[in-house]
Amino acid sequence: MSKNILAHLALLAVNLIYGSSHFIAKEVMPVYLQPNTFILFRITGAAILFWSLRLFIREKVDKKDLGRIALVGFFGVALNQLLFFQGLSITSPIDSAIIMVTSPVIVTLLSLIILKTKLTGNKISGISLGLIGAIMLIYLSGSANTGSSVKGNLFIMANATSYSLYLVLVKPLLAKYKPLTVITYMFTFAFFVVLPFGISDFQDFSFDFPTHILLSIGFIILFTTFCTYLFNIFAVKKLSPTIASSYIYLQPVFAMLIGFGISIFNSSSNYASAITWQKLVCTLLIFVGVYLTSRGKKLA
Repeated sequence: MSKNILAHLALLAVNLIYGSSHFIAKEVMPVYLQPNTFILFRITGAAILFWSLRLFIREKVDKKDLGRIALVGFFGVALNQLLFFQGLSITSPIDSAIIMVTSPVIVTLLSLIILKTKLTGNKISGISLGLIGAIMLIYLSGSANTGSSVKGNLFIMANATSYSLYLVLVKPLLAKYKPLTVITYMFTFAFFVVLPFGISDFQDFSFDFPTHILLSIGFIILFTTFCTYLFNIFAVKKLSPTIASSYIYLQPVFAMLIGFGISIFNSSSNYASAITWQKLVCTLLIFVGVYLTSRGKKLA
């Protein structure tokens, strides 16, 4: 099997993991773990795994770059995860998966502002449609009996913005250092940021978890954090960033399919009711917006 095919399979696995993680993390929060404590577990476990892997790679980081690494660690890991888990704990996993697709649109918008990239008709149309779809989805989240939440969806939107800002700021570092070096230092800085938040939620904490909750926590640490970063690194080396980023379209698709599957096998689940035709229209608007922003040519 060629490495290009393996790269595509890696990206497919990444987005399948992300799509399922919306539901797996939701099972843990907030009944068994508060969001901030869960984040501390996730970042600590992943940081240990990354440092263990980095023992085989010796690369020195210039002191002048530590500030930027700390900044991307803040936006790409710490703030990103704090906002995402807080939002996911009070909103629908399907809503969160759909809103995350706005990331390429927000990256384009931030690139226009920060990197002064060229503005085209496609980008204007794409940004507009993508943001309209996200705003409509947040507005629709006030409907009853769907598990959605306006506040939760706003947290997820802020999380997508934070992660998008990270993608813009991290570019110069990835051009200078190996991705594993950047990721390892990112998670290290992020650990110290989330530590006070995670410890504050340790009141009345107990490790007496059911087996399926322990497995869920392990899945988020090992697969959703550690493996997805490694798979992404491998894929980006073999494929273009444009191809890699296009796989984000699959996240809400996987999330909806998983939601339907859970509802079929668990009658008490309300995930299926969270999928409405209005939300499908919002999803379509976001998809079209992302497609237009990713095109280089102007509208005819």
